[in-house]
Amino acid sequence: MAWQKATGYGQRSRVEAQIGRYKQVIGSRLRSRKMETQTTETRIAVKVLNRMTRLRRATYERVA
Repeated sequence: MAWQKATGYGQRSRVEAQIGRYKQVIGSRLRSRKMETQTTETRIAVKVLNRMTRLRRATYERVA
């Protein structure tokens, strides 16, 4: 566990999880053709992803 803190592995793992979540929910490519609308599309997608992150994931409870 010490090496994870020393290398910042936890942060990298969280970033990779966010990228995976972005691709799963929003998609892996932009749909707009013009740079201006691509920028707008990306900003909207990031706001959605940030809101999902703030809401957190559902908690699960193991049932025997």
